[in-house]
Amino acid sequence: MRKLSVTVITFNEAEKVGRALSSVSGLADEIIIVDSGSTDETEAICRGFTDRFLRSEWRGYRAQKQFALEQTSYEWVLSLDADEVLSPALVQELQEWKQGRDKSVDGYYLPRLSFFMGRWIRHTSWYPDWQLRLFRRSSGEWGGGRVHESVRISGNTGRLQQPLEHYSYSDISEYLTQLQNFSSLAAADYFESGRRSGPIRLLLHPLAEFLKNYILHRGFQDGVPGLAVSVLSSASVFFKFLKLWELQTEPRQKHLSARN
Repeated sequence: MRKLSVTVITFNEAEKVGRALSSVSGLADEIIIVDSGSTDETEAICRGFTDRFLRSEWRGYRAQKQFALEQTSYEWVLSLDADEVLSPALVQELQEWKQGRDKSVDGYYLPRLSFFMGRWIRHTSWYPDWQLRLFRRSSGEWGGGRVHESVRISGNTGRLQQPLEHYSYSDISEYLTQLQNFSSLAAADYFESGRRSGPIRLLLHPLAEFLKNYILHRGFQDGVPGLAVSVLSSASVFFKFLKLWELQTEPRQKHLSARN
């Protein structure tokens, strides 16, 4: 039977992390928590499930998850966010996977299903939000930018069928708070990669994002929450390119201020 390490990074996740850890407690052979200085009950809750509670100063999502990966003992690793839960059907699928003997696959994508505004979002680009989270430690590492970090696999990948449940935003206010943070990080990634913003991108990219989610991916079938996801996704794109525009014009603004 395959042995499985589960990793979770945390920071003040007392409201969510217990549910996440409960969903893997009968499946994981070890659970590794990497915490970046929580001041709530996160540590006490986590220690109810594991004694592998490590503290590490925040180094960014990618580096923090890579550090957690490096602390694992077993060949197979499942990376879980504190706001994610293995559905009962996914637990069963993983129990069957642990007994398998197929050695041709080095990583698996899981379909992520998000709960938002009181319902599961089964359309828009939010579903199926395929996430590569189960992988061989020897074949995978974390890559990407400040946001949208992801596992890079050297080898073959497959897909599991049952959903990873995502409780990302408790309300609209939490979404907007995260939008403020993530849009700044994404703009910095764009700027460093050489991307630039302007009026056409500020107008067309958000519009295209809305049409993709609401029409192409049938967000209208999720009612008001589907409309909200489509509008908020469009707003997220707008603020990323607006903040990118701010970054690219900042040197000129500083120069003009110095002259005045």
